[in-house]
Amino acid sequence: MTVDVTVVGGGISGLACARAVQDAGGTARVIDRGRRVGGRLSSRTVDGRPVDLGASYFVVGEAEGFSHVVADWEERGIARPWTDTFQVIDPSGERRPKPGPMRWAAPLGLRSLALDLADGVDVESGRVVEKVEPHRVDGIEAGEVVLAMPAPQAARLTGEAPGGPQEWEPVIAVVLRWDGRQWDADLHGAFAEADADVSFIADDGDRRGDAAPVLVVHTTAERARRHLDDPDAAIEPVLAATRRLLRIDVEPASAHAHRWTFARPTETTGEPFFRSPGLSACGDAWGKSAAVRTAWTSGDALGRALVS
Repeated sequence: MTVDVTVVGGGISGLACARAVQDAGGTARVIDRGRRVGGRLSSRTVDGRPVDLGASYFVVGEAEGFSHVVADWEERGIARPWTDTFQVIDPSGERRPKPGPMRWAAPLGLRSLALDLADGVDVESGRVVEKVEPHRVDGIEAGEVVLAMPAPQAARLTGEAPGGPQEWEPVIAVVLRWDGRQWDADLHGAFAEADADVSFIADDGDRRGDAAPVLVVHTTAERARRHLDDPDAAIEPVLAATRRLLRIDVEPASAHAHRWTFARPTETTGEPFFRSPGLSACGDAWGKSAAVRTAWTSGDALGRALVS
């Protein structure tokens, strides 16, 4: 049976789009190539514990619709305020606090939020789409088609990314686990200032609220570009930089790497989404700043537009 809207991509933007269509009385289906939805809200079980590999946190900001969703998540205990202060670490390891808006996290990992959004949505997981055209997915009638993914990935399916080309940067996330905590409790998260290898360090135990001795370290784009064919090769330089920046003398018990070829757009369009007859696009590149709230807002707004 043909649905009103077929969304290709099961990240937060695609799921928000499908839910908005359903909330407005339409029918929607989400197709995702992964075994589980989530996109860049990805968690991986490392040594028996889920670890956030993609987005490090989210901010509510002024997105009114998103704030209602977050309030519901908080009430049900699947999202929680994390911290409003990160650190900035200079090349010598000296720190200074960087206050900002409240950053939010999820006790079960950010993927749990995507799974919550997918509840009640028709999701086909584990399907690799080969070709997308207006109103058609792999040659089959699909109603209005939405591409909820980075533009370079969309271009592989359509020949030309809806709305035009966009530049995206890669990141490799390195998970480092120790047998005990080797850093201060007030670390929370830290931006590495002028470091060639590391851009951000997250205290995953603090973020998740279980005090696990786990750091998730995001590389710089340049370091990631060197290792896209072999992400594990990024572990050694990232570990060395992390130990230097945090003044850790102990080797970790385990280390894992995950590649994000298209982690974040270098700039955003300023538009809420792209819409054309039969083929539209949404995501965190469609807005004023690349963020989780931007992705949700873009998908939600497009879904409502498609059934208005």
